Parts: sequence; C-alpha cells; structure tokens
Amino acid sequence: MNEHPVINSSLPEHLHSLASLAYLLERLERNPLQVSADQYRLVVLRLRDELAGARLDARLDALLRAYPAASEIYENLQYERAGLCRCALDVSARTEILTKRILRDAAGRTDA
Repeated sequence: MNEHPVINSSLPEHLHSLASLAYLLERLERNPLQVSADQYRLVVLRLRDELAGARLDARLDALLRAYPAASEIYENLQYERAGLCRCALDVSARTEILTKRILRDAAGRTDA
C-alpha cells in the first residue's frame, strides 16, 4: 500500500487532518471538473476550520509550502493581522498597488 504523500511518521498527529485536506484541495485544484462546487466548498471550509485552530510552526510552514492552495487559505485567514504573509515581498507590493488602483477606479465610477 502506498504511503500518504504528506502523512508520515514525521508529521505530528494534530496535523494529519489538515494535511489530508490540503492534499485533497491540491488534487481538486488540478482537476476541478471532477467534483461539484458544493464538494469543493466543503473541502475549503473544513480546511479553513483546521487552519483557524493551527499554530504556525516549522511543520505547518513546511506543509503550507508544499500545498499552495492551503497556503492561500491560511494567508486569507491571517490577512487582517499579517497581510500577505506568505507571498514574496514583490508579489505582495504589486498586489497592494493593483488593489489600490482598482479601488480608486471603482470609487471614481460611483462618484461620476
């Protein structure tokens, strides 16, 4: 039997569910037509709940680096407090500049 690609003896038990959900989400991201929107949403919501209760440490950080979709969800959960904490600085800066432009343009349209 094949070993789970994430869950192994080096991963603490409290991260097993999170790792399984992160792995599943990556698979769904690669093949989005194989599941319904409700199934996808359920996986994301369960992963969000797992991430909300997780403390960032070296093992969680490694898991998030291995699974970009889970990393994005983690970053969204932390955004109010930490901003784009998992993006490279240049990506974060470009995103912030683009967001400001979009908001400025949208505000200009509603005022006109």
